[in-house]
Amino acid sequence: MVTASDTTKIVTQPKTQECNQPSLKRWFKHFLYMPATKRYFNQQDRYAIAQAVEQAEHGHVGEIQVVIEGHIPAHQAYRQNTHARAQQLFAELGVWDTEYNSGVLLYLNLCERKVEIVTDRGIHKAAEQQVWNEICAQLIVKMQRSEYRLAVCNAVESIGQILDCFYDGVIQDEVNEISNAPIILG
Repeated sequence: MVTASDTTKIVTQPKTQECNQPSLKRWFKHFLYMPATKRYFNQQDRYAIAQAVEQAEHGHVGEIQVVIEGHIPAHQAYRQNTHARAQQLFAELGVWDTEYNSGVLLYLNLCERKVEIVTDRGIHKAAEQQVWNEICAQLIVKMQRSEYRLAVCNAVESIGQILDCFYDGVIQDEVNEISNAPIILG
């Protein structure tokens, strides 16, 4: 039986809902967004991204999952920003469920033009938050120049370099626990 005391708190709501401010503007923007993920990322681009993920994961146990989403579903957009959506997908897709807690989610939202990186607890200290933010900023700059495939592939490569340094010689087990193919949502 679980009880609450002065030092514990029972959480019944997902943590992602605690910090989000409802936004009618965000809901409206996502509600009216026209699907465009296939226009920006064709089959060849998806294959190139999958190859980049495979190369970035070589030599360590880190797992990278790329999710490209056109817009947040309208029924969630009112209460959920891109960071919360990335955390939700991190959980729903099981990126956290790797043997060494070594999952990284690279989330790209085309409607908001925002990028989020969510790291698992096993690699949370692999780099400072500023390094992850710099990878996101570089990806956004390249996407503004319409270099979509290159932007995502370079971001995946940068994440792979961080994981390679973090796991340098620690564990050499090469089991692919998460698919390398990018997930394309609406």
